[in-house]
Amino acid sequence: MEETVRPFAFRQCISILKATGRKAKNLRELRHIISEVNEESIFHHTYQYFLKGHAHEYTNDFAHWAGESLEERVLSEHLSNLDPYDFRNLDGLRNELLRVIDSYLELFPEPREAMSGDEFYFNQTITFVFPSGIKAENLAEFLFAIKYVDASSIYYHFYEARTRLGGIIDDFSAWIENAFGKQDIAEQLRAIDPYMHTIEGIRVHIIEVVDKEVRRDIEAVA
Repeated sequence: MEETVRPFAFRQCISILKATGRKAKNLRELRHIISEVNEESIFHHTYQYFLKGHAHEYTNDFAHWAGESLEERVLSEHLSNLDPYDFRNLDGLRNELLRVIDSYLELFPEPREAMSGDEFYFNQTITFVFPSGIKAENLAEFLFAIKYVDASSIYYHFYEARTRLGGIIDDFSAWIENAFGKQDIAEQLRAIDPYMHTIEGIRVHIIEVVDKEVRRDIEAVA
């Protein structure tokens, strides 16, 4: 008896921004607030950076602010080199952010201050995840769906999944590997660099990989 494939149920999310009431005008103030602000704020300014459509020169809000508002380009580069998915928890990420800033302050003990209005405002988000109502039972249906699902669905299944599944694993590749045994396709999806593309860019690359496989499957039975 043929095993039934579990459909891929697309989910999407919506985030409501909430101010913490904390702000920093220079690097020392930023460092102090990072050391004590809640984990939700650290998560928002790092993991959720890709939801905001910022320039890909940076990979988190701290690096973006250091580079654009403080014009501390060396520091922004070091902060951008941090991959939040390398850390088991937010405390580890927080500690590494502090280490990078402390190292920079040792070399440059009097960093610039941001202009009025360009301070770093610490925020956090309340995120709601809910079913999109779209499901796929095979790769052809998945290919059709991935073209039209909301961008927040791409974020949830490709980026946020890495915090749930660990490392480079995302929901899309996990489903394709587990449901169909297509490890090579899963590996191609996992090889897509999340830091080099917008969410829409990620969508395009997923479509390219899956489209080629769907065409191969069709040719194999033709």
